[in-house]
Amino acid sequence: MLNLNYRIVVFLMGILLLFNGGLMLLSSLVSYSYQDGVTFEITLAAFLVLSAGALLMLFGRQHQKQIQKREGYLIVSLGWILMAFSGTLPYLLTGTFTNFASSFFETMSGYTTTGASVLNDIEILPHGILFWRSTTHWIGGMGIIVLAIAILPFLGIGGIQLFTAEAPGPGGDKLHPRITDTAKRLWLIYVLFTFLETLFLWLAGMSFFDAVNHSMSTVSTGGFSTKNASIAFWNDQPLIQYIIVFFMFLAGTNFVLSYFIFTRKFKKVIADEEFKVYLSFILIFTLLTSVVILNSDHNLLSQQNFSWQGLEFSIRSALFQVVAVITTTGFVSADFTQWTPFLTVVFFGLMFLGGSSGSTSGGVKVVRHMLMIKSGFLEFKRALHPNAIIQARYNKKTVSDGIAYNILGFFILYMLSFIIGAVGFGSLGLDFESAIGLSASTLGNVGPALGDFGPSSTYAALAEPGKWWASFLMLLGRLELFTVLILFSPFFWKKT
Repeated sequence: MLNLNYRIVVFLMGILLLFNGGLMLLSSLVSYSYQDGVTFEITLAAFLVLSAGALLMLFGRQHQKQIQKREGYLIVSLGWILMAFSGTLPYLLTGTFTNFASSFFETMSGYTTTGASVLNDIEILPHGILFWRSTTHWIGGMGIIVLAIAILPFLGIGGIQLFTAEAPGPGGDKLHPRITDTAKRLWLIYVLFTFLETLFLWLAGMSFFDAVNHSMSTVSTGGFSTKNASIAFWNDQPLIQYIIVFFMFLAGTNFVLSYFIFTRKFKKVIADEEFKVYLSFILIFTLLTSVVILNSDHNLLSQQNFSWQGLEFSIRSALFQVVAVITTTGFVSADFTQWTPFLTVVFFGLMFLGGSSGSTSGGVKVVRHMLMIKSGFLEFKRALHPNAIIQARYNKKTVSDGIAYNILGFFILYMLSFIIGAVGFGSLGLDFESAIGLSASTLGNVGPALGDFGPSSTYAALAEPGKWWASFLMLLGRLELFTVLILFSPFFWKKT
């Protein structure tokens, strides 16, 4: 039998459930304040989850206060799965879903900040349930940051090495001895961003309830909206959309850089290679999308029909959708699949980009793409100078071979997962476009896909096995592959 410290795993599962149940109680307070008729059901869900959490903590109370690598992997993976299962209770008890697969899909989409929904009519939902949907986003976004900083250093995963390599100061070699302190600072930034966006959206004309929900979805790069049309509901209010764009951009930026901004270390932000490439990608693809949209709309560009309002709307729509897809937020202000086949292919490619490392974004991450491209070009030099020692550099530091191999391994696994994911959807009878779109979107935690599941559609038409498969891919992508896949490896369970 493998010598695992099961009691600490069980104990921490209990803590997570208590945390989850407490946030359900917050949703029940929202429900009570709006008198939406589901206060009792959400409160009951909260007490059930709290009771389960208390029992698990009681069972695991006599644990050894030591987390090894194996326990760490189990805690992270099982923690997210348990949060998703317990998070279905408010949906099931209120009758939002009668089908468990749909309920689990919606919950997993929330926690993984994917933002894909199986609900066709969101606006009829009670306020308490709408708030719970947004809360799952917020927990997931914050959880990723906290887990990445607090747990991954114990695990020795390459992702954290990458994080430390590109984030000197509170990151880097200072991160490890002050994990709790660093996590607190980033958590405070996360809360501050949520508060500021809520305030700005409210002042811009959103209702307070909508402002709170959309700020929780934006800062977590989630994508759940309180409106059926998503952010397209406010297409006639540019200020609201620009505010959301700004905070999507911040959420897709490394949170350590945000910390540098607050501590007025602007030079570190400007000098960061990943940030510069991240910003460049957004500007380039926004310009490209705007040009193609305007070129396809000859009527707008003609002298007779030209309007500055129409021009601004086209550029705003391009900017919004580019930022929404790159940061994997998944908000919709327009259906990009209707913008010519060329742009559909472009946006499909952007699903694989992802935001910055150390952000709440999903996807491959900009820094990995950067270092893979750098390593690729260095192979030319190595071919010409086989005896030379040539290593990639990032932020003026040499990237170790270990990190380079980790990135390569991650990308191979990511593309393999994408292919297997698409094959899985294809086996359910979906067409090619829908299958590859679903696989890329769920694995990258993007939200909107292609084909029958594009930006203007929901995932409601997906069969029950497809919802389970999509849920697995969302979890896999959010925990960056290794944490989940290692549990399926035989050597993980072998006694060493």
